[in-house]
Amino acid sequence: MPRERAEHQLGMMVASMRHESFYKTGTWVDEAMGAYVGWTARERSFADPMPVRNERNDVALIFAGEEFCEPGTPRRLREKGHAVEDSGPGYLVHLYEEDPEFPKGLNGRFHGIVADRMRGTLKLFNDRYGMYRIYYYESRDAFYFAAEAKAILTVCPEVRRLNEQGLGEFVSCGCVLENRTVFEGIQVLPPASAWQFRAASIERRDVYFEPREWEEQTVLDTESYYQGLRDVFSRNLPRYMNGGGLGPMAVSLTGGLDTRMIMAWDKSAPGTLPCYSFGGSYRECQDVTLAREVATALEQKHEVIPVGQEFLAKLPHYAERTVYLADGCTDVGRSADLYVNEKARQISPLRMTGNYGGEVTRRVRAFKPVEPAAGLFQPEFLKHVHATRESYGRAVSGHPLSFAVFRQAPWHHYGLYAVEESQLAVRSPFLDNDFVKMVYRAPGSAALDYNVCLRLIREGNPDLMRIRTDRRVIESRGRLADALTWAWLEFTFKAEYAYDHGMPQRVAKVDHAFQPLHLERLFLGRHKFYHFRVWYRDAVASYLKETLLDSRALSRPYIRRATLEKMVLGHLKGDQNYTMEIHKVLTLELLHRLFLDASPAGLQARAEEVGAMGR
Repeated sequence: MPRERAEHQLGMMVASMRHESFYKTGTWVDEAMGAYVGWTARERSFADPMPVRNERNDVALIFAGEEFCEPGTPRRLREKGHAVEDSGPGYLVHLYEEDPEFPKGLNGRFHGIVADRMRGTLKLFNDRYGMYRIYYYESRDAFYFAAEAKAILTVCPEVRRLNEQGLGEFVSCGCVLENRTVFEGIQVLPPASAWQFRAASIERRDVYFEPREWEEQTVLDTESYYQGLRDVFSRNLPRYMNGGGLGPMAVSLTGGLDTRMIMAWDKSAPGTLPCYSFGGSYRECQDVTLAREVATALEQKHEVIPVGQEFLAKLPHYAERTVYLADGCTDVGRSADLYVNEKARQISPLRMTGNYGGEVTRRVRAFKPVEPAAGLFQPEFLKHVHATRESYGRAVSGHPLSFAVFRQAPWHHYGLYAVEESQLAVRSPFLDNDFVKMVYRAPGSAALDYNVCLRLIREGNPDLMRIRTDRRVIESRGRLADALTWAWLEFTFKAEYAYDHGMPQRVAKVDHAFQPLHLERLFLGRHKFYHFRVWYRDAVASYLKETLLDSRALSRPYIRRATLEKMVLGHLKGDQNYTMEIHKVLTLELLHRLFLDASPAGLQARAEEVGAMGR
């Protein structure tokens, strides 16, 4: 297409992704190669100084995300004659020059594009897990690609249509499977892609890594496996804890095992590693109580980020912004996560988490197909919902760890990750390449239990074994007190679930009769900091009415109007519980309003409006 048109579209795409005042933007154009590239980056993030070029200025690389290289990489590249600084992403362009398998040797969550004028090629790539997502659309005029689907939707009105298969999967699983999206014509680049372009067209759709490379390793005995895992974890953790010039590291500390493993092996001096936990409004939850004990044992500062009236007063804003930032890849139930990550950025732009620890070390399965509430969706649409079981069955039929890291992570966990990354850099040592590769060698006895994790904590810092976790007494001595503590934790956990989004309908009727007593105060807040059943009923009741009982929402072709009206009114009255159903239909309605119903000008205006709210 003509350069003027291409640059105009590029500008619109970049503007649609500038969500915060601390984002920096830029563009890079090579008309001869047919390449028009733009980007946004958080200030002072790893990918802030883009693009990076080699000394001859014939290779340019635009990179997003973070890469955790082997120590000494810049020095080794200097020994080969490259001008490389010790910090920053500049070394990446030289790794491309030196490594014919680039980007296979990279370690982290990222995507990027490298332009090689000498070879006349462009290479579009992502990380081997597919966690730093790239959407793409192949039109008659161009190959469009973007980190966010909204950028493509802004300039390609023909794709602002629902993909019913993707929508059915989202309703059933809470995510879209097999690199599809809910938008017709827009797909997701598969994990470990390295697609090469020449003369403005695709030359090769290569994959630089296959999971079978790790699946076919020799399984170790229990002791050899533990020693190998401990060595990898302790050796590579400092890479993730090092903030470098990006700012101080802070730990999002919980009461669970995974952040405990990190804290046990971290060697930060007392008072140098800020820690924080997310808390609710009813009482101090288990995460806060236990995280404070861990931080105190290590002589680190700990603070609480509460989710209370300030959040509830702006819940509609955060619900809409969550769906918008994640392109509909997560539901409005994650709106509290956006709020707390905004607050966390004020502490540090770097957030260390225990995310993916359970999925990798204990193969926790985080999602499965769920049958929607009877009568909510039209029969014609339900066939797409039911077909999800077949797709899901294919996904889980292989190696369980491959499902966890190459399917569950980029499909199910991506939406929350996108929301978090909009505010700060989220790090976790549990998707480190060496670590995951080692976990593939686990014997069956070590792949599903807690013993390896507990031993890592014990050998890293035995003092942390004296502090129980959120749901386990991790160093029980068989005492009656331990048994009673465990029983109480289990009871309160189940009671909170049953009094929140998991409340059975018959219990909801009883609770409604005693609603003036606010019995929720007895059960809520012990384990969780979000309580949408009550919030929907009370704090945002008028917003739900205005949004879900609106003629537009009630006329969506896949919704049964009478059932939706009954569910919303019943939940708002308080004698029925439809929290999860409201999560879904509210997310779908916002998906329509934010992305599908708007004109190109309206989408652009919405991008500017959301960006202004963030700024």
